[in-house]
Formats: sequence, structure tokens, C-alpha cells
Amino acid sequence: MAALPAYNAGMNVDRAREISGRQDIARLASNENPDGCSPAVWAALTSPAFEPWRYADPACTLLKTALARKLAVGIDEIVIGNGSEEMIAAISRATLMPGAKVVTVAPSFGLHEIEPLAVGAQVVKVAMTAELGFDIPALEAAIVAGPRLVFLSSPWNPVGPALDRHALQRLIAATGPNTLFVLDEAYFEFGGSDMPDGLALMREAGVAHIILRTFSKAYGLAGLRVGYAVCSDAETARVVAAAKTPFNVNGAAQIAALAALDDEDWMLASVARLRAERQRVTEALRAIGLHTAPSHTNFVFLDAGRDSVELERRLLMQGILVKAWREPGFQNFVRATIGHRWENDRFLEALAP
Repeated sequence: MAALPAYNAGMNVDRAREISGRQDIARLASNENPDGCSPAVWAALTSPAFEPWRYADPACTLLKTALARKLAVGIDEIVIGNGSEEMIAAISRATLMPGAKVVTVAPSFGLHEIEPLAVGAQVVKVAMTAELGFDIPALEAAIVAGPRLVFLSSPWNPVGPALDRHALQRLIAATGPNTLFVLDEAYFEFGGSDMPDGLALMREAGVAHIILRTFSKAYGLAGLRVGYAVCSDAETARVVAAAKTPFNVNGAAQIAALAALDDEDWMLASVARLRAERQRVTEALRAIGLHTAPSHTNFVFLDAGRDSVELERRLLMQGILVKAWREPGFQNFVRATIGHRWENDRFLEALAP
């Protein structure tokens, strides 16, 4: 365990204020929704339905029922987690043995590597292309080799692009009967009409799969920690659920997620604003000569052309929090959340030559 890579959770805002001496921190490191959450969430959390002195429903029955209705799947095919991160850990514990092979991408969402390594699996990482996209032929070959598990995020954290329908179909077709394909769609809502229906494509192909989604990003519930796994069958869901702790999703998270689902209009309006702001920021970065990946998310991933840790420190002293990417081979890259306009403008001004 001591050899596991550390997960980079970013710097606490209070620590950033202490170091920089500034109170007005532009918080662009953790891909949170700067619009907050729906007013319906606040109303639900101050209603008599929230009883913090009671244990929450360990089965998350009401939330699972709402999600099953929304996604047209069986309630027994859904597992609710304390963030989708808990689902990644539970999937790894439930399906992997020491020495098992796992395929993911590089750069990767850290837990797609850390959790398999924690149970003794071997992780094969397929690097992105020079154009900052998925290397579909290399991924296809790695999946054809028959790993036990595939962890793939689309839209891709930390890079940004999403698999198009044709590319996803190729990877699904490469998936053998002994491989479980985990498609992490934490940023699904930001993809817009360009996003293929991964759940439908997986089901049509009949491959063993899990779709991961979260309320942390588009719905603005990052601080409450609630995500979910949609499994290809009830037995897969049962095995994953057995690998998590009981009472894993607290009462506030369950109530908030239900309220957020009931106010999709708020989420869609927030996503539309952030997508427009993302386009503005991307064009501004490219105008000053910085290479940015195409993004279907609420962040941009850019080649800063210099050591990213040094740049992260310099930006911090200007009251700007971003995430320097420390993964080997990508130490010049920075990931920056799309925040409020004033936060984005400060970031752009700091990078201007």
C-alpha cells in the first residue's frame, strides 16, 4: 500500500488564502459548479424531511426508484455511492484479484489506477494522442487482449474530450465476455447532443458493463458526495453493493439528490452557461498560443509549455487555484475549472504573455 500513487485532491481554499494572503480566491482546481445548486435543494435540506438524528435509508430506495424511472432501468441494477469514487473502489474490490489486468488511459482519473492497484491488480495505461485525444486503435488493442476490467471516462477527466458514437462502438465491440467495461460519465451532462448514449449502446451490444454518474458536477452537490452505478444486470449490482459499507450515503445527500433530479431545468440552464463560458475561455487560451484539449466537460486541460507545479505556485500567489498535472509524461499540463466569469478572466490575464 505504501507504493500506491497519491490522489491529488487539490488545495483547501483556506490554505490557499493563508499562503497567498488573498481572500478572493478563484477556485478553479476541483471542477465544482460555480453556480452552486438548485434552490430546490436548499428547500429540501431545510424541510422536515431531513432528520439528521435518524439513520438514512441504507438502500437509498427513493433515489434508486427515481433514477430507475429516469434511465428506464431496473431498480435492482442501480447502486448508490458516497460519490462515484466509492463505486470505483467497490467495483475494484468486488471484481479484481491480485494479478488481474485493468486497462485505463493516461493521463487518468487517479482512482481508476489507485483502486485497482490497491487490490493487487496490474494497470495498463494507454496514452493520449499528440492531438490530446483518445488513441482508439491502442485502446482497442488493449481491450481485445482481455483485461478483467476497463476503466474509461467519457467525457475524459482530466483531458476533456468525449468518445463519439463510432469510437465507443469500436471499444464495445472489442470487449470480450470476461471483461467488465466501466464507463465513467461523471461529466455526462456537459457533453450535450454530441454525447452518445453509452448505456443504450452497452445494452444493445450485450457486454458486461457499469455506467458511473455523479451529482457532484452538473448538479452542484460535490460537498454532499452522492454518485451511482448503473450495472448491466442485478447480479453485478448485488456484488458491487456488497463491497461498499452500509449507510454509505447520508440523509442529506439522498434528499438533495432527489430534489436536484426534480429540478432538471436548473441544471440544464447552468450547464448551458458553463458550456458557453468554456468556449470563450478555450478561444482565449488558444489566442495566446496555448494548446488546449477539446473539452466536453466543465474544465480545460492545457499544455502550459512549462513546469506545471511551478505555474500552479505562481498562480496561487495571484489568488488562483488550478490543478497541476503531476502524472509522468504530463508535467507541463494544467487542468482549470470553468468558474465564474471574474475567476476565468483572472486566470486568462495571469497567463497572458
